[in-house]
Amino acid sequence: MPRSIDLIRASKLPSNMMPFAAKGALSVPPEENIEILVYLAIHNKIFGDLARMTLAGWDEKASLAAASDPKTSREVLDYLIAPDNIRPKLLPALLENPSVPDSAIAKFARSASQESIETMLRSPRVCAAAGVLDSLRSNPYLKGGEAATVTKLINMRETGPPLRIAGDAADASASPAAESVGESDPSADETAEDVPDEVVAAYISEHATEIAEEKDKPFQPVGGIVDLLGADYFPVVENREMAEVAAEHAAAKATTAAAASKAAATKFVDPSKRDNTMQKINRLDVKGRIQLAMKGNKEERSILIRDGTKVVALAVLDAPKISDGEVEKFALQKNVLEAVLRQIPMKRRFMKNYIVVRNLVSNPRTPLDLGLGLMKHLQLRDLKNISGNKEISETVRNLALKMFKQKQDMANKR
Repeated sequence: MPRSIDLIRASKLPSNMMPFAAKGALSVPPEENIEILVYLAIHNKIFGDLARMTLAGWDEKASLAAASDPKTSREVLDYLIAPDNIRPKLLPALLENPSVPDSAIAKFARSASQESIETMLRSPRVCAAAGVLDSLRSNPYLKGGEAATVTKLINMRETGPPLRIAGDAADASASPAAESVGESDPSADETAEDVPDEVVAAYISEHATEIAEEKDKPFQPVGGIVDLLGADYFPVVENREMAEVAAEHAAAKATTAAAASKAAATKFVDPSKRDNTMQKINRLDVKGRIQLAMKGNKEERSILIRDGTKVVALAVLDAPKISDGEVEKFALQKNVLEAVLRQIPMKRRFMKNYIVVRNLVSNPRTPLDLGLGLMKHLQLRDLKNISGNKEISETVRNLALKMFKQKQDMANKR
């Protein structure tokens, strides 16, 4: 008798059974269930979203078993280690699974988050794989001591004696890679009163290619200048530089009442102060705005996070002085680049803040895969609220409702 996965591949599974397959509800072994879900997530246009949602909340024990088993299909392993699908608790098992090729790990290494980098540098396999280390060296999120450790490991591979691969967890924790985690504290610079020029120079060096491509691009906030400054700002603006902005405001006010109501609820800002800030930003090129994003004040960061030039907006999140409260607001903003919302979870410090996580999931602009992956961290009350939020995609609402019921049932059983 053919397996269900074979029937699905051949489009022979009865149509009334397909929704059950996409929910992982077929009576098949766990390893076949996850294989079915991955196949549907990748290849099926009708049930793909439902399968991806199911996988995002799939039983951790069963997922870990699949990630650890060398017999797991290559398609499943490739799906699990893809940057958009990775679950942090599965990463150690995937890194040591011999059926996951170095090429897949190297691809993941190029954009791995700070948390994932730390995990990778504790992996004996990663520390011994020159190709993976080389990819990791190009990761823009690699910091301080970690970068030095990667370089050291590469040099040892090229010129030194063979690396000793740790045989157990204790040895791994004593390896140079593990030591580097302690050396590179993502919040180490957060208390600095002044931002060293070296910090800005390092960011500019890391993003030199992007900066060169965007060097002449002026400041253009996502959502438009009227939405940024507020409708009541423009009547008091007298300088010529903002004349065109005032005209844009007049057109916007004629077509929508939303801007006026939003402005009424906006906290008052001294127009002359905001005018001076905007003039300063408008005069800066991309490199100048990056420097201001990393060394400027809270008001300047609140404007530059909306910069339509990605490399500038992301520099705000690398600012040593940025506060948790600022990031909480950024995580909920709809008028920022998608890249900003994707970058926030890459920073371990931000992800320790529950409000940041909740705001990201609640934000309609948050990419679907990101929102689904973060939802498992939410509390009952927030899952219930999100399940009824009509601004968010139906896929996110459905998973929130499913997880709410599951957690509620578990709480009642206790």
